[in-house]
Order: sequence, then structure tokens, then C-alpha cells
Amino acid sequence: MPEGHSIHRVATTFRESFVGEELAVSSPQGRFGQGAALLDGQQVERSYAHGKHFFLEFGNRLTLNVHLGMYGAWTFGGDEQFVAASSIGAPRRIGEQEVDGGEAEARAYLEPPAPRPTTRVRLASRHGYADLVGATTCRVLEPAGVAALRAQLGPDPLDPEADPEPFYDACSRTSRPIGAVLMDQKAIAGIGNIFRAESLFRAGANPHVPARRVPAETLRLLWRDNVTLMGIGMELGRIVTTAPEHRPGIPAQRAWREHANYVYLRQGRDCRVCGRDAIVVEDMGGRKLYWCTVCQAGEGGAPVG
Repeated sequence: MPEGHSIHRVATTFRESFVGEELAVSSPQGRFGQGAALLDGQQVERSYAHGKHFFLEFGNRLTLNVHLGMYGAWTFGGDEQFVAASSIGAPRRIGEQEVDGGEAEARAYLEPPAPRPTTRVRLASRHGYADLVGATTCRVLEPAGVAALRAQLGPDPLDPEADPEPFYDACSRTSRPIGAVLMDQKAIAGIGNIFRAESLFRAGANPHVPARRVPAETLRLLWRDNVTLMGIGMELGRIVTTAPEHRPGIPAQRAWREHANYVYLRQGRDCRVCGRDAIVVEDMGGRKLYWCTVCQAGEGGAPVG
């Protein structure tokens, strides 16, 4: 499932390429026909993300709300005045990098290509288009619906105005493992499997420790580190969590999966920090959990990243 940084990149792409434009909205697949009719011909006023939810607000005060889920993806294209990555979301790209369509494609653009039969919604402006496929959620919300949805979500580390206190409070009131709480979108929005595993490793925190027992210092570290890591993901278009000393000679821009992470998908390999064959993969709440049983033996407070 695309994590929060990818959804914020979607929001940025729409903000740079569609805000202020009147859009032709259609549903080639047909499943979003009624919603498309409500938005067709309206001007885009605002584009933003909250965790894994994307919001596109139109001039008639209706908002397109999309959650990509496991298989959703946006594809963009347009002319030389249209600046956008060509694909954001699932299926995963190598190293989770979104793919740039390139100038050649832009120069060749005359009009949107025929949509795929699976395209849930197409939004087209004078200079470009965006196609959505495979999303778990694609709906139109009124202002009250947007407010109700966002009230259910925890603070988003990529929101510069976010208050982390609700996350700290959620941890203090539960005996669930901290590894489960980090994946709870009602506690903290936007973190997925990779950021969960990597931030816990970097904090030196055992994912199985009950959240209410995790030291306040470690919770603050987890928040700050996810702000940093997700910001890097926003900038690079992929997730890189390793410190320079643990990928010597490899800058972040060239840190692909071989160099990019500490524990995610590295079970059975020596840990970059302790050097032991101690990285394991387990099930936690139906999702795979990766962690180092040596570096993360404690409750946190001793960063290793």
C-alpha cells in the first residue's frame, strides 16, 4: 500500500498542475459515473493529503476523496506546460520511486490517450490529465463529510501544523504493541509497513513493547524521525531510511533497495548496525513486521540510525 509520502506527492502534483483549472471529469469504467457528473466542469480550488487520504476540493464545495488502498494508482500526462510524474501509487516501482514521464512524452502530447477500461475516474484540463485505477475509495464528499473523516485520522507527520499530542495520548492509553499503534491511522496518519519497521529500528525500540510502556522520549523520537523520513520520501519519491555511514559512498539519490533500508525485506541478512544475523519477519495484525532482535531488544531511547 502506498504510504503517506506518496499521497502527499499526489496532492502536490494536483496542486501544481490542476488547481485553478476547470476539469472535465468522467468515469470510463462507469463505477464513478454519478460522482463524476457532480464534479464535471468545476474549477479545482484546493489539493491536499491527510495521511493516506487524498482530497481534491472543487468550486462547488464538493471534494473528491481517494484512498489508493493496496492496488490504486494515479497516472498523469500532458503537454510542455504540464509538470507531473507519470505514475504514483501501486503497483510498486523499484525502490518506490515514482516515474517521470519525461519531456519527449510532453512534446508529443496533443490530447489524452484513450483511457483503459479499468479507469475509475479521469480528470482532464487544457494541458493534461490524471487517471485513477484500482483505488479502494473514490467518492465525493460534502464539507461535513470531509470534516468527519479527518476527525477520525491521527496527526500526519507531513503536516507542518500537526500536533503530535494525540499520538502520544493514544500510546499512553493502550496496551497494544507500539508496532501496532504506529500502523493505526486513527493514532498517527500516513505510516505504513516500511516507515513503521524502519522508524522503530532507528529508535532502537522493540515493536512488541506495549505502547503505554514506551518512554516519552522514544515516542517523541518516533514522531520526529517519521517527520524526517517521510519528508525524504516526499523529496525523493521513494523511501530511504539508512544513514550515510551505513551506505558509504552511496548518496540518498542512488540508494535503491540494496542500500535504502535497515530491516524492511532484509530478514535472513546481517544487520547493518550490529552485524548479526538477527533480522526477522513476523506477523503483527495481519501485516509483516520486520525487526532486529539485537538492536531492538529494549524499549527504545537509544537511537541506532
